Parts: sequence; C-alpha cells; structure tokens
Amino acid sequence: MGDTNGQVVAGDNGAERRLDQLNEPTDVLIDKETDSLIICDSENRRVVRWSRRSGTTPGEVL
Repeated sequence: MGDTNGQVVAGDNGAERRLDQLNEPTDVLIDKETDSLIICDSENRRVVRWSRRSGTTPGEVL
C-alpha cells in the first residue's frame, strides 16, 4: 500500500484458465490475515487467492 513501484506476479498476455492467469477479473480484495489477494475471475467462473509474498505458489481456487 502506497508503493510507487509494482511487479507482475501472475500470467502474461492472453485469457487462459491456468491458476496464474485471469480472464475478465471484476473485483479484488486484500486479505490482511493471509497477506493475499482474493480475485473474482468472472470469465473463468472462479474466485482465486494469490499470496502477496514472493516465491509462493501461483494461487488456489476458493
């Protein structure tokens, strides 16, 4: 929060179903308890959680 620099942490160009890619994300929440992002991935019809810690797994479907 408040950082002026960012880093790509998931995926690349293109809409796919892999856990490290999104297709039409519509909402993002920050879960402070787990230090992760919870993302509504509408076209893949799923909600995923991605850790904000570097070097972790690509994500999990909730």
